[in-house]
Amino acid sequence: MLAYTLRRILLIIPTIIGIMAISFVIVQFAPGGPIERIISQINGSENSALSRVSGGYTGDFNQSTYQNSDISGKYRGSKGLDPEFILELEKQFGFDKPPLQRFLQMISNYIRFDFGDSYYRDIRVIDLILEKLPVSISLGLWMTLISYLISIPLGMYKAIKDGSKFDIWTSTLIVISYALPGFLVAIFLIIFFAGGSYLDWFPLRGLTSDNFAEMNFYQQIIDYIWHITLPLISMVLAAFATTTLLTKNSFLDEIGKQYVLTAKAKGLTDYQVLKRHVFRNAMLIIISGFPAAFISAFFTGALLIETIFSLDGLGLLSFESIINRDYAVVFASLYIFSFIGLIINLISDLLYHWIDPRIDFEKRQL
Repeated sequence: MLAYTLRRILLIIPTIIGIMAISFVIVQFAPGGPIERIISQINGSENSALSRVSGGYTGDFNQSTYQNSDISGKYRGSKGLDPEFILELEKQFGFDKPPLQRFLQMISNYIRFDFGDSYYRDIRVIDLILEKLPVSISLGLWMTLISYLISIPLGMYKAIKDGSKFDIWTSTLIVISYALPGFLVAIFLIIFFAGGSYLDWFPLRGLTSDNFAEMNFYQQIIDYIWHITLPLISMVLAAFATTTLLTKNSFLDEIGKQYVLTAKAKGLTDYQVLKRHVFRNAMLIIISGFPAAFISAFFTGALLIETIFSLDGLGLLSFESIINRDYAVVFASLYIFSFIGLIINLISDLLYHWIDPRIDFEKRQL
């Protein structure tokens, strides 16, 4: 397994470069951009836009100053601005260099985990991501842990009791929970339990209270659970339903195989067969779905929930960065998520071998 692990680690480098290259090319053809956004804000008399421009440009921004058709054709909305100001913006954001040079410089910096500064916020990208990370870690880890702790035992029991009243009723509830969008459940919980129209049991904003630092350790734990309960319920339902049905079907498939009948014929009880043989084989497909579940919990799964409950995490940060064309944050987030995803996929393969030593990745071609 050592040689296979080393090959997989080395394969991470070209994979990430390929992901970043494809994304970089797509962005080159995307309409709008950070320079256009600042220009449109200046033309719209938004004074705050000028505060984002570094380099000390002090030229005249009067609308009658600029009549250069070349630059105005390059950036829509730049008509009336001094061409020197446009060139200064290009230099500040690095767009005065050829695309290939910009891409190579970006990859060189990212390998050293140097993500530069945000285009529109006076903060380093890595500091911005670290600032939002605790919220996403809380949501992602707890959602994944809770959904697996509930889904795996429930799916196993449903497989054992397949066709019983318990299986039918729980399947009905699971299908209903899967069909309900997470954001709709979140709105429902807010209306009924967060002071919307009925009960006011849970807070609506943030991951902790304003006086969190003044609380003792036990009060902080209670406050944290109090704040995270509703967001977690909203996120766990869909993940819980998917994992439960996947677990049940996986165990049903294994229970019906010939080796189970053989084990029973040798005198093993149902529990012994389930523990010694079925569990190990059936859990392989559950483990294979862990990386996708874990990564989606950090980004796609938490985006709407973070917005609804005013939780300032990585999902909301990435979405806002795409809308605002803050490419420094967009590419840094993509790089980090891709890197984490590839590492977790490697860990999943190693878990395969740990659960079932018969799986030998050394003999498999990458």
